[in-house]
Amino acid sequence: MSTTSTAKHEADPGPDTEPVGRGGRFGRILRSPLGWTATGLVGVGLVASVTATGPGPVPVLGAAAAVAVYALVMRRLAGRATPEIARPGALREALLGGGIGLGFILVSLLLISSSGGYSFSWAGKSLLPVVGSAVMVQIGTAVTEELMFRGLFLQGLEQRWGSRIAIAVTAVSFGAAHLGGAGAGLWSALAIAVQAGVMLGAAYMWRRSIWFVSGLHFAWNTVQQLAGVPVSGHTPDGLFTVEAHGSSLLTGGIFGLEASVVPVLLSVLITVPMFVLARRGGNLLPRRRARH
Repeated sequence: MSTTSTAKHEADPGPDTEPVGRGGRFGRILRSPLGWTATGLVGVGLVASVTATGPGPVPVLGAAAAVAVYALVMRRLAGRATPEIARPGALREALLGGGIGLGFILVSLLLISSSGGYSFSWAGKSLLPVVGSAVMVQIGTAVTEELMFRGLFLQGLEQRWGSRIAIAVTAVSFGAAHLGGAGAGLWSALAIAVQAGVMLGAAYMWRRSIWFVSGLHFAWNTVQQLAGVPVSGHTPDGLFTVEAHGSSLLTGGIFGLEASVVPVLLSVLITVPMFVLARRGGNLLPRRRARH
């Protein structure tokens, strides 16, 4: 099945777009990869900060607004089309990514539990309110974070230094961005960088679809939250309560599943074939082809 876009698509402006601000030094800065990346990060970040923890459907509405901001920045400043957020095929891509994310987390939880690392007990909460809240919040989180890290930051770096360096830099940044959680440290940052930064970067390179990586990200976070496992050091309002037993290398300690060695190893098994498929599909942009 063909992917949503190609690396060539990422490197060249769309035929129907017209960048703004052509005159003067400021216009040139805005149209540069650094300029449109920074502008987009500020815009999407502001939307996320206002809507991420809002009641009811507010996080989902925030995600929709963030997509609109992203599209405006890409088309008017970067001067390129945005096939990565195209509506045709969006549901298919989101479901495919969600299936991979669901399998990734469920297998991780099963392996840790069967090794004696986790024990679960029902929290006694109402099913629909907890599930509804988790779905709304995690849709907003997944979409806005993927627009920022894979849509803007990764593609901005990719235009200058190619896909591989872009993935490496965004992976390190993604790990560092999660240092604020309880129990965070050098290992948790490295674990997040590998299983999230590199794997999600490879996932984006393979499919060239924000919906695909958002679906993967959404399923990952939602299953953790509903299972009651700490998400990046934050204890969620889930359906279960979890007790961790034994080594923190197995359980992730108070930081949660993402600091366990189990999902780190599983993520490598998932990432390698995605990189291979991205390369075979011509979706990796070498540095020599990147825009300077």
